[in-house]
Amino acid sequence: MITTELRDTVGVITLDRHEKRNALDIEHLDALHTAVDELATTARVLVITGRGTSFCAGADLGGVHGDGFRTALYGALRAITALPVPVLAAVNGPAIGAGTQLAIACDLRVSAPSAVFAVPTARNGLAIDPWTIRRLALLAGGGPARALLLGCERIDGERALAHGLVDRLGSLDDALEWARELSGFAPGSLQYSKQALEQLFETQAGTGALEAAFDACWHSRGSATNVPISAGTPQTPGGTA
Repeated sequence: MITTELRDTVGVITLDRHEKRNALDIEHLDALHTAVDELATTARVLVITGRGTSFCAGADLGGVHGDGFRTALYGALRAITALPVPVLAAVNGPAIGAGTQLAIACDLRVSAPSAVFAVPTARNGLAIDPWTIRRLALLAGGGPARALLLGCERIDGERALAHGLVDRLGSLDDALEWARELSGFAPGSLQYSKQALEQLFETQAGTGALEAAFDACWHSRGSATNVPISAGTPQTPGGTA
């Protein structure tokens, strides 16, 4: 389930599916979307975290191949980026695939030193959308983005901090303390800065070849015969791992 709590002016959203390491399915993505929208009406800052030892183990692979999953994921991520208030990710453990996507959709990230980030799409024949790839590369740099996507490497908290993938190392309490500090800042200024920064992550429409290759990954059901492309420029968002 997705639990919510309002602590004064800070809203806390917790992925509470620890038996599945907080993996996301359509039901939980829809609940996350609803929680984000509802808490933002009263909170001045949001914090998203996970229950137990994982932040989010990614997609619940039992139901990712239908279009409904991508629609739900895209909706939840865009709801976070579209909010007028800052959103912090308190990454308490592994953030894998869609977990990394969720973390980088937030404005700021506080990571436990033991947390790891990974996007193992090349291992399972899936793909993340160009919007996510651009966001990842702008936050962490081209080298770490390539290591995650092409090398299927796992990046720990210390390395993530060094590359800018996370902003601070710490616990949920540290993230909450930072969120309380932000809640005292001028909301109009925060909203303007967030909107201006978000424009940097937007992409222009590209060629149909890239879109076709992205869709082919999702319809291959893990096959090694994903359609290659020779060229392409980024498209708008729409997928995960």
